[in-house]
Amino acid sequence: MTDPTPEDVQRYIAQGLACEHLQVEGDGRHFSATIVAAEFDGLSRIKRHQRVYAALGDRMRQQIHALSMKTLTPAEFAAAGASAPAASAHTHH
Repeated sequence: MTDPTPEDVQRYIAQGLACEHLQVEGDGRHFSATIVAAEFDGLSRIKRHQRVYAALGDRMRQQIHALSMKTLTPAEFAAAGASAPAASAHTHH
């Protein structure tokens, strides 16, 4: 199995989660994603991350070694401008 590209991971997330903004960077094993979705409104950071993991499904265990996420609502993203607050980052190993 070949390592996924950032574009692959972005596609996997987008297939399972309606995103208003989605950016993924990475090296094939470790990825960083900024995910903006309206459905995050009212959810804790943990619930938001669980929602992304659900969108990734088995790929999170089989193909993606680590994923650091910034999960924001559209309003939070707009308030942050182009940069998302680092406090919402989480790394899964």
